[in-house]
Amino acid sequence: MYTIGVDFGTLSGRALLVDVRDGREVATAVCQYRHAVMDERLPSGKGLPPEWALQHPQDYLDVLIETIPAVLQQSGIDPNEVVGIGIDFTASSPMPTKADGTPLCMVDGYADEPHAYVKLWKHHAAQAQADRINEVARQRGETWLKRYGGKYSSEWFFSKLLQILEEAPAVYADIDVFIEAADWVIWQLSNVLTRNTCTAGYKMLVQDGAYPSEAYFEALHPAFGKVIAEKVQGEFAPLAGKAGTLTPEWAQKLNLSSTVAVAIGNVDAHVTAPAVKATQPGVMVMIMGTSTCHIMSSDRLQEVDGMCGVVDGGIVDGLYGYEAGQSGVGDIFAWFVDHAVPTEYHEAAQQANMSLHQYLEHLAGQQQVGEHGLIALDWWNGNRSTLVDVDLSGMLVGATLATRAPDIYRALIEATAYGTRTIIEAFESRGVEVKELVAAGGLPDKNALLRQIYADVTGRILRLGGSSQAPALGAAIHAAVAGGITPISMLPPNRWAN
Repeated sequence: MYTIGVDFGTLSGRALLVDVRDGREVATAVCQYRHAVMDERLPSGKGLPPEWALQHPQDYLDVLIETIPAVLQQSGIDPNEVVGIGIDFTASSPMPTKADGTPLCMVDGYADEPHAYVKLWKHHAAQAQADRINEVARQRGETWLKRYGGKYSSEWFFSKLLQILEEAPAVYADIDVFIEAADWVIWQLSNVLTRNTCTAGYKMLVQDGAYPSEAYFEALHPAFGKVIAEKVQGEFAPLAGKAGTLTPEWAQKLNLSSTVAVAIGNVDAHVTAPAVKATQPGVMVMIMGTSTCHIMSSDRLQEVDGMCGVVDGGIVDGLYGYEAGQSGVGDIFAWFVDHAVPTEYHEAAQQANMSLHQYLEHLAGQQQVGEHGLIALDWWNGNRSTLVDVDLSGMLVGATLATRAPDIYRALIEATAYGTRTIIEAFESRGVEVKELVAAGGLPDKNALLRQIYADVTGRILRLGGSSQAPALGAAIHAAVAGGITPISMLPPNRWAN
């Protein structure tokens, strides 16, 4: 028997076919989003203001249609042996839809309306709304605010929905359902509308099973008071629960049986924990890609300044799940490589049969600690934890005419490592112990220098997750549970870093 996990990232989606009998990763396929991240213009060419980051929901459907049949074909298995599908998603990435689930951007007359599209996790244009959410909560003494480290982020659900109300009230009026992309995909596959408890807890202000009061939402805006009943319908659904089964239409598109269980959606970082065997207290998982999300479970409930949230059962049942993060990590390295590295390094990397990242890592790895004389701050895409301020900017200090590209590359890696150290120190200052680190995602597998610097800066043993597709594997594990299978043998061995 097999399950399929589908991991929806920032630029692409990937499907992983897993044998539930032994955890073997049988086949994988990747689909790049055709529209990528729309941060400058819409598909029509209409320009976008600064700090916007949108996506097109059709790209998510294309991922399913392209990758799932591909892994079935690669593997040669009988499709009838697939018992479940699970997905994970970047968060918070919500979208406006009509009552039947049709995205507003696909409705006639809305193709040129920016507020009709998915607001990707790194959409930062709702900072003014986030500021007011926080200020009103402080004025009213809302106790839930401390569960989010004292600040609700512009990257999250209600900041983005309030932005639509204030900037495009006519668009807001046409929204029947505002929904996280993770829950929307499950809605499409199963025709069942759910709200996964993970996203609800960390991004949608759900604490102890409830949203803030109607009076609080009305204090934000008179038309926002009934937002839950009018725009945020749907029951909370437990992690690894079963939303339903594939609709006949989707079963046909994917070449699968309509009896396949569809698991409740989840967040990419949080679903990774079971895949890397990080379900015990004190084990922090760093899911490292364009950004880094830090998650960890604990048997203690503490309020940690600047954390992204703590949710009872938010990662695994019976423990408090904590989240923090860095808004830019891989994005910072990519920016530097794409825009600030001289041609000579491109040519040398090509001659060495290396990617530019590999070549810069090779050169930077030959340096002694502090040799480059630089200090960098990792706020190039704002700061998620512990300052929670998207308006902050990065910094590089100490550059001279002798400074070269490998120096800066290493300094940027060091900056992100110290960002993680700051997060760890914030947790431990409140008595939430961080015993060890597990690194997952694309960056740590590819970059030995990064692994070593993180271990040195944090002073902790760093383990690799054991799977290059850890979020998708986690989604496949959740799919197994939803399909009625206990996936004890699906977990990969963790690997020690170099």
